[in-house]
Amino acid sequence: MKNTVFLLTFVLVSLTSFSQSISSSPYSLYGVGSLYDADFGSISSIGSSGMALPSTSFINNLNPASLGFMPLNHFMLDVGGKAIGTTYEGSKKTEKRNNFQFSHIAFAFPVTKNSGFSVALRPYSSASYKISNLVLPISDSMESYSLTAAGSGGLNNFDFSYGYRFGDKLTVGASAALLFGNIEDQRYLVVSNSITTIEKKTDYNGLRATIGSQYKIDSTFTIAATFKLPAQIKGSKVQSVSTIADEVSTTVESNVSSDVDDYYMPLEIGVGISKRFKNVLNMTLDYEKSLWKDTNQSDSYGTFVNQDRFALGFTYFDANRNMRKYWDRIQYSAGANFDTGYLEIDGKRVNNASISVGISLPIENTFSALNISYSYGQKGTVSNNLIKENYHKVSVNLSLDGIWFVKRKIE
Repeated sequence: MKNTVFLLTFVLVSLTSFSQSISSSPYSLYGVGSLYDADFGSISSIGSSGMALPSTSFINNLNPASLGFMPLNHFMLDVGGKAIGTTYEGSKKTEKRNNFQFSHIAFAFPVTKNSGFSVALRPYSSASYKISNLVLPISDSMESYSLTAAGSGGLNNFDFSYGYRFGDKLTVGASAALLFGNIEDQRYLVVSNSITTIEKKTDYNGLRATIGSQYKIDSTFTIAATFKLPAQIKGSKVQSVSTIADEVSTTVESNVSSDVDDYYMPLEIGVGISKRFKNVLNMTLDYEKSLWKDTNQSDSYGTFVNQDRFALGFTYFDANRNMRKYWDRIQYSAGANFDTGYLEIDGKRVNNASISVGISLPIENTFSALNISYSYGQKGTVSNNLIKENYHKVSVNLSLDGIWFVKRKIE
């Protein structure tokens, strides 16, 4: 009973924190904001890899097929958050910002001995930016204009996943995600002696499906694949526009509602492996290709390009040790991640590279664990008047496991 009350209390606290989550990045000006990495369990400590890991002791959000390996009578809950300190480095000055972000809340349970189901709520993208006096060229002209912008909001991802296991080796799974949210944006454009103010709120909503598979070649080696299908995210906006020229103010639009160009999610293809060595060290390696260029969409300030992501992780846990000793049950992890990015600005890719280390502290004698990881990374570049982000990130995930629907043998 105490465990149940604790779980419910943690859920309520996490849902409250979810509405307050903020991610700051000047690159969230583009599209629907910067894409969010919400990693469950210890995945953040292994470079966000793990597509081939089964959901035997935690909820694996990277592949719905992993749910086919869920143990019977186990109810799992996963919640997490991040603390991020970022230094923004430009060609002339630097700036530091710190923030805390809610990462996710999810629960999963087995449906049959060969299948499992999960529900998860997490941010999909986050837009939180303040940009002052950014000079940009005017298309088909030798002139330029100055942009000052501020925005907030982003999209949320609410998904349902199901995985089924055929025999002892093959699992397949699928998930359906509802993407929804809004972005509030205010921009000031200065051209010569004219100032244009644009205030708008854009609402987005759409559905996206993912299918995946895992195959156990043997007890130490698993391969996996995922396919995130293309999706169309519809948008509508309410906008006000005013101008000031020669000290004369003119209202062009006042709270005018209209549709905006749909936002297109690309086909994303991923493959991964998980290999265990001598029952002590586990390696995970993932590769994912996102075909953003095929969406044929563009942004006013950048171009969408195909994206490649590489993730590598190592986990140390000696299963041969005495599991009665607490320190012998601790898991240690490290990883690296490189992402070429899906935006190209003035011919420069906005890529991202990071390294991570982590520790998983067991709770009681179940699969419950407190996962703590640290990551250091760099995003973007200083060249071409762009901004480079150097960030330190501490992720804390609580993975709780409860054994339900088992009749006590001793009262």
